[in-house]
Amino acid sequence: MKLRQWQVECINLALTQYQNGTNHFLALATPGAGKTLMASELADQLLKKDMVDLIICFSPSSIVSQDFSESLQLKTQERFDGLIGARGRSLTYQNLQYLDANFWQLFERYRVFVIFDEIHHCAGSNIDNANAWGEQIILNIQDNAKYTLALTGTPWRSDAAPIVLSNYMHPSNKISCDYVYGLAEAIKDNVCRVPQIIAIDNNNISVVDDQEKKTFRSFKCLLSQSIIPYQEIIENEKVIKYVISSAQKKLSSIRATNSDAAGLIVASSVEHARQISTLMKTSFNEETVVVTYRENEPTNIIQQFRHAKTKWIISVGMISEGTNIPRLQVCCHLTNIKTEMHFRQILGRILRMTGSKNQEAVMYMPAEPKLLEYAYRVKQDVPFEADVVKFEKMTNRIEEDIDDEAPNKVTFGNISASLPKIKLELNGFDSVIEPSTFDETSKVADEHFLTSSYEKVVNIFGRFQQEAIALGLSELR
Repeated sequence: MKLRQWQVECINLALTQYQNGTNHFLALATPGAGKTLMASELADQLLKKDMVDLIICFSPSSIVSQDFSESLQLKTQERFDGLIGARGRSLTYQNLQYLDANFWQLFERYRVFVIFDEIHHCAGSNIDNANAWGEQIILNIQDNAKYTLALTGTPWRSDAAPIVLSNYMHPSNKISCDYVYGLAEAIKDNVCRVPQIIAIDNNNISVVDDQEKKTFRSFKCLLSQSIIPYQEIIENEKVIKYVISSAQKKLSSIRATNSDAAGLIVASSVEHARQISTLMKTSFNEETVVVTYRENEPTNIIQQFRHAKTKWIISVGMISEGTNIPRLQVCCHLTNIKTEMHFRQILGRILRMTGSKNQEAVMYMPAEPKLLEYAYRVKQDVPFEADVVKFEKMTNRIEEDIDDEAPNKVTFGNISASLPKIKLELNGFDSVIEPSTFDETSKVADEHFLTSSYEKVVNIFGRFQQEAIALGLSELR
């Protein structure tokens, strides 16, 4: 496979820096740009130049680990199963804590090249502020590996901790990447699709309780009052139906040209995924594939879907970073995880270019204020907020999975308060689409929802509305 220009440039720069005495190289490349192939080619060149003996790769999930293993094997024509005679092995970050002294002795006996995919999962500039994975890298790899290649499409952490093996500029504390290939460049080079983000809202929402009735003109206004949690919106049956109906129409139009085009729905929990799957069957007569962390063999499910003709896959914590399913072209953001990193990683699943004629990439999401902010600045390689890095001692050394199911209780001190039981009633559902306006700079603070002794009934009488957010990327083509 012929390398893209950015891949050639990145490989040449990494080789130059390694030969000049630099051991660690950090590459920022937008999701979907082809980091796996670039890393595999660099590994092959290091082997051929007799600069390294072994190659170890770490990545955040088993499906990505398997993809790396296959890519390295194809490029180098060597085995990467970790057995006798192999040139290395591809592992997940979870393995880091269970590798024994025999494994780490390889770094003393051989020249080892280590690839870190989505390095932002590993935190720490030193032992004091490192998480569990970052600690293992600092202790066993940082000073012992011959060379390292750290890859990321989102070079920041939601907890603002520093990323392991990374350099930060002073006094700004901005991360310093050795090579940067952003979304705007990838679109210009026809490496990534031009994303279109559709925000869905409603203009007449009322909340009725025992004492009063309140009316809201948008999801933003409703959520700003902390009357109901966002979870209740994305779990509402008619909201789900409208979002999926819009996405289903778009996918059908794409499949008229690309017969194998597919859609991804990111759900908030296993129960939510099952709810959506049932609605897809009963309301749209569509069979779906559901893949969650509770499945026995989720990697096999994803692999089968990758090469199948099935239209839809519903995911909970399984299809995000690095998962390569190029036929995905439509996605629905229906998860309650509202970090910018997660938002961009979901969007990245539909950005990989293919040889098909239609190269549309469309994300549908509720018009939640934070998600709107993320959408408006998707053109920025590193958002302004990501520049805030705190070099503080980490209180919790265990890496939290960003895709974990959200808890159904909120705790204040030692008192656990269940969320209020809320009944959502949507009457007068109207499929007519009208334009609406979203604020680009909306900022709504997260607030806790306290238990109340009564039920609140939310009535959405208005029409659902859609707006395609202007991302400033279309003109790059």
